[in-house]
Amino acid sequence: MQALLRPPNRLLQILPAAEFQSLSPHLETVELAKGSVLTEAGARLPYVYLPHSGVVSMMVGLSEGQTLEVAMLGRDSLVGAAAGLDAGPALTDAIVVVPGMASALKAADLRAEADRSSVLRKHLARHEQALLVQAQQSAACNASHSVESRLSRLLLRARDLCDSEGLPLTQEFLAQMIGVRRNAVSIVAHAFQQAGLVSYSRGRSKSGISTVCEGRPANVTRWSGCNANGC
Repeated sequence: MQALLRPPNRLLQILPAAEFQSLSPHLETVELAKGSVLTEAGARLPYVYLPHSGVVSMMVGLSEGQTLEVAMLGRDSLVGAAAGLDAGPALTDAIVVVPGMASALKAADLRAEADRSSVLRKHLARHEQALLVQAQQSAACNASHSVESRLSRLLLRARDLCDSEGLPLTQEFLAQMIGVRRNAVSIVAHAFQQAGLVSYSRGRSKSGISTVCEGRPANVTRWSGCNANGC
């Protein structure tokens, strides 16, 4: 029997053949439009998304009206994976920040498949553990590191997920994601540009950021302001 073609999502790529074959009839390909809200904190999760491309930001709202990113998901992740383990509500908002495509299925179908497959349950549990680690690292970084490091870390993660030479992220939204005022991002971005590390505009932009969270050197080749194309 011919093997089923697998979408470019990490979980779907690594599932054993039997688990993927059982899950496949429930999957449909959907567009992740920029700005789409995939989950809302406190609401039930009717669907689970397995991105093929694009970037999804997991955001929490603060009492002062600010928002803050706690995790960034893409083709290496699932949006709403916890719904495959129980029927509880979403803990964060999930907002598409870079458009792309995804496989989607009903949360109830994923739970039914997870109930039948210990392998799938194990992968979902490990995903939630990895998501917790990312959230903890984000909290530590936001509490301890400079705006320069926080912005660099965010851009590097987005670039890795998008695998693109351009990121359609505005300074205003970047500020929301790291929990600072827009003028702080503008100052840092200007300093990066003056140092030859970043260029940005309303079109394509180039960068070579070398200072990131925890001092690990890395590179981002490009990022852009608004009106740029997605991945």
